[in-house]
Amino acid sequence: MTSPTTIPRPMPPPSRRRFAPTFSFLVLSFLFTSHITIVAAAGAEPDISKLSFENPNLRQAYIALQAWKQSIFSDPFNFTSDWTGSDVCSYGGVFCAPATTNPSVKVVAGIDLNHADIAGFLPEELGLLTDLALFHINSNRFCGIVPRSFKKLKLLFELDLSNNRFVGGFPTVVLSLPSLKFLDLRFNEFEGGVPSQVFDKDLDAIFLNDNRFQFGIPENLGNSPVSVLVLANNNLGGCIPGSIGKMGKTLNELILMNDNLTGCLPPEIGLLRELTVFDVSFNNLQGPLPAAIGSMRSLEQLNVAHNRLTGEVTAAVCQLPRLENFTYSYNYFTKEAAQCGRFGGATVADGEENCIPGKSDQRSVKECSSDAAKPFDCSKSKCAGSSGGGGGGGGFTPNPGKRTPVTQKPPSSTQHGT
Repeated sequence: MTSPTTIPRPMPPPSRRRFAPTFSFLVLSFLFTSHITIVAAAGAEPDISKLSFENPNLRQAYIALQAWKQSIFSDPFNFTSDWTGSDVCSYGGVFCAPATTNPSVKVVAGIDLNHADIAGFLPEELGLLTDLALFHINSNRFCGIVPRSFKKLKLLFELDLSNNRFVGGFPTVVLSLPSLKFLDLRFNEFEGGVPSQVFDKDLDAIFLNDNRFQFGIPENLGNSPVSVLVLANNNLGGCIPGSIGKMGKTLNELILMNDNLTGCLPPEIGLLRELTVFDVSFNNLQGPLPAAIGSMRSLEQLNVAHNRLTGEVTAAVCQLPRLENFTYSYNYFTKEAAQCGRFGGATVADGEENCIPGKSDQRSVKECSSDAAKPFDCSKSKCAGSSGGGGGGGGFTPNPGKRTPVTQKPPSSTQHGT
């Protein structure tokens, strides 16, 4: 997979109507009980025994796609209106290619129904699409859960379910997909924990942001070879494990904003020499900015705003050679190096609402003398020396000021950025 494009400045999430999981399950119940009515209204396909197929693989694909069509109860743009007949390779959003095991055999290798606004669910029959390498259905209204039959999709390389209404726990079926490299589950209603095995898989990109996940980041995070990791806008809690330093040769973009993180930034982040985007804003992080940040020579976007960081914003940080945007507002920094006024020809993005003497737009004297402003000894953190990232540091206490969490929109193609 090609290296992902740099995620641009975060943007507000798209407007989305959010439904409780119980609603989705009620819809599923209705669909199953009225299955015959749906088929009758859509017009039943001819008897499959009367159809001719080029090979058995395409016959299986026909069965899967017809079952899926019958599981759709709203297709406002008629994306699936041409899903009729035995020539499945002519279906809209369906792409065929030579089979990997036999180039003379044509198979369904990809499905792309992005931005179709389709409502429905994913039937078990989709497991018949065993030649599928790409499955993209972002920005629709699919609900329910991810079928266990997906474990049969051994060639699946990219799975994009983002911006839908899927519910339930993390779809553990993805752990059994040996070829998977790109996993995008953002903007859904998944909840609960995320298995640590996700970070042991040979993935290139993981997007889990904007769900309802609750889990401490596990110590084996550093095992992940991903180039892009976005976990923003969940309730992760706990600390950033020191093992993150093991990702130094591969990680390009890391976004952990608004995740209820506690403790200190581990000095091991200085080993992330390839990192271009680092966003840990809107958390409850304490202590100073590690001096090791000065070693992150590839950084272009650095956002540590809306935390409880203290100490000095050093010249080593502000003089990073590629740094374009640096936001450290709504903390309790008490000193700022002169070099932080400008860097690389661009004005520092935002350093307001700190406790820096002589600088405008800072916190009040009362705030700067509060307990929150006191220097924090990271060696005394519950995270220090812990074997896992789930160790607490206290619950999240919002910082004063306007709280505007931001995320990335789901992609409309194989690109990882917007």
